[in-house]
Amino acid sequence: MSETQTVLIRVNGPDQSGLVAELMGILAGCDASVQDIEQTVIRGHIALGVVTSVPLGRDLLREVLLWGWEKGVNVDFEVVPTTPTATGPGIVVTVLGPNLTPRELSVVTGAIAEVGANIDRIFRLSRYPVMSYELLVRSDAEQQLRRTLLTAVSGEPGIDVAVQPEGLGRRAKRLVVLDMDSTLIQDEVIELLAEEAGCLNEVRVLTEAAMAGELDFEAALRKRVGLLAGLDLAAVDRAWARLRYTPGAATFLRTLQRLGYEVAVVSGGFTLFTDRLCADLGITIAHANELEVVDGVFTGELVGPIVDRQRKAELLRAIAADASIPIEQTVAVGDGANDLAMLEAAGLGVAFNAKPLVAAAADTALHVPYLDAVLFMLGIRREDIEAADRP
Repeated sequence: MSETQTVLIRVNGPDQSGLVAELMGILAGCDASVQDIEQTVIRGHIALGVVTSVPLGRDLLREVLLWGWEKGVNVDFEVVPTTPTATGPGIVVTVLGPNLTPRELSVVTGAIAEVGANIDRIFRLSRYPVMSYELLVRSDAEQQLRRTLLTAVSGEPGIDVAVQPEGLGRRAKRLVVLDMDSTLIQDEVIELLAEEAGCLNEVRVLTEAAMAGELDFEAALRKRVGLLAGLDLAAVDRAWARLRYTPGAATFLRTLQRLGYEVAVVSGGFTLFTDRLCADLGITIAHANELEVVDGVFTGELVGPIVDRQRKAELLRAIAADASIPIEQTVAVGDGANDLAMLEAAGLGVAFNAKPLVAAAADTALHVPYLDAVLFMLGIRREDIEAADRP
C-alpha cells in the first residue's frame, strides 16, 4: 500500500456550475480519496473545503492550482492530521432577533468563546419575520454554555437564544402542544367574555396574578368564572368576533401539519372557544375547561375537571402516549404559570412572550410576536416554508 498524506483543499471564488464535479475528477485521476467535504454559497460566492488523502508522489497540488487558475477561483492547501480532532458533542445554538446586528451577534459568539466552545458551522434560517441563525457548536459543557449564553443576552432585549443537543432527538419532534390564550391567540378569552359581562377590570387583575403565579390557578379561575354568572350564551359569538390570532399562527400550524406533526391545544380557557378554533385551524385534539350553561345563560360554574398546571402536563403525556410518540419527541408552547409543568414535561418547552417566571424555567424563551418563529427553533428554514406555500 502506497504512503499517503492528508490535505485540506480550500476553494474560494465566484460560484460556477460544475466546479465540484471537475475537482472530484482531478482527485479521481490522482487516486486520491475524499475524507470530508463541505460547501457554502453566499451571494454567488463559493467556499468549498475538501479533506483528501493523496498518495505521495502524485502531483495533485499542481493540477488543482492550474485548475483554479483556469476557473478564476482561489485555491490553497494545508496538510492536516489523518484522524479528525475530537472537539466535543454537537450543540445547536439558535439565535433570533428583529435584526441581529454585528454587535448582537458578537454578544452570542463571545459567550460561546468564553466557555471554550468552538463554532463548526453557521447558517441562516430566516430573514422574515425575524432574522435567525443556527450555530453548530462543539463543547462538552452544554449546561455551562446555556447559562453563559442566557446571562450574556439577558441585557439584550433584541436577542432570543435556544440551546439544544444536536442529533436525532432534535430533528425527530412529532407532537406540538399549544396553549391557547396569549399563545395561539393574542387574547385571554375569559377577558373577552368579561368585557361582555361588564366586569373586565376585576377579571383582568385576577388573570394577571394567576398567569404570573401569584394566585392559585383553580381558585382564580373559579372566581373569574363566577363573575360571568347571568351572561347569555350569545356573548360567545360577540367575543369570538373580536378574537385575534397570534401573527404567524396559521403559517406555524400549516407547516407543522405538512411535516406530519400531531398538533394539540391544551388550554386553561374554555371549550366554547377551543372547539371553534380547532374547526377553523384544522386541529383535531383539544382540551379545555367547560363552562356550565343553563337555559342559554352562564351559571358562573365549571363542569368537570379543571385544566390547571398539573392537568396540562398529564394531558401532554396522555396525547403523546395515545399517538405512540416518546415524550422526548414533543414540543410544548405556552406563556403562563399554568403552562410550567407542561413545558417542563415536554422534550422542548418554549416560553412564548411569557411571564418572567415562565421564561426563566423553560428550555427556551421567545420574545418576538410571531408564533411561526418557533419553527426556526426546530431547524426549519423560512425558504422551505415559503416553497411549500407556493402552488
